[in-house]
Amino acid sequence: MTRDDIDDTSAPLIEHLAELRTRLIYALAAFVAGMVACFMVWNPLFNVLTHPICSALAERGQECGLYLIKLQEGFFVAIQISLVGGFALAFPFIAFQLWRFVAPGLYRSEKRAFLPFLLASPFMFILGAAFAYFIITPLAFDFFLGFQQAGSLGAEGGGQSETAGITFHGSVQEYLSLTIKFILAFGLCFQLPVLLTLMGKAELVSAAGLGSVRKYAVVGILVLAAVVTPPDVITQVILFTVVYGLYEISILLVRRGEKTREKELRAQGLWFDNDEDEPEEGPATEPEPRS
Repeated sequence: MTRDDIDDTSAPLIEHLAELRTRLIYALAAFVAGMVACFMVWNPLFNVLTHPICSALAERGQECGLYLIKLQEGFFVAIQISLVGGFALAFPFIAFQLWRFVAPGLYRSEKRAFLPFLLASPFMFILGAAFAYFIITPLAFDFFLGFQQAGSLGAEGGGQSETAGITFHGSVQEYLSLTIKFILAFGLCFQLPVLLTLMGKAELVSAAGLGSVRKYAVVGILVLAAVVTPPDVITQVILFTVVYGLYEISILLVRRGEKTREKELRAQGLWFDNDEDEPEEGPATEPEPRS
């Protein structure tokens, strides 16, 4: 490559960097705007996030109350809610900016292939978050609250307590961190079919390859379930079952994509079977005897 060629390529590179900077500024502005909007209504959002624990406590006849352990904890709770809520609000716009950046470099067929995955990603995240909020968190909180016990007074001894009571007095920040962890973990896990199907579309993975490493995937999913969930066997089993089911669905989607691609290539006359590519072996010849 000559110096003139290098100078010719510098202008497009600068243009791409300028375009990337513009898209990042737009995405950051949308995130900040969403964060400010969520900060203005962080109390209603907090009430939504605390609904599972309040329902679990109400079933036990207990008052729903969370405590501020530190003086500044309430402020950081509002900031935490604003960060997560702002990203959730801005995510469609951020995804649109990503699309605007990569779309000019794609062919029309590639755009048609990539756009469905861009739309499916937020849908699957919302589906996973809803699954965590409506199913997983009530089960987990009911399990944890089952370790409470009521104190009792002895028949003798001047009314002194015979057994100690165990009552939930939760920290606001600890509860919020646990709930958000559930929602984010399941939302990200539900991205598995989208990711693997997109990789299959790009021919980075195959259905046969995913099937051959199934036993390693099982071990990985078990480790994931143990890491992203608290030490609750029920929640871990549910997460493992759901993620493994998504893995099997991903294999089916990748196989379907492979069949569709094979059908299109056959129609264009560009598909060759492996056995057709290999040269035919001729009849074996016996070695000539030595004289």
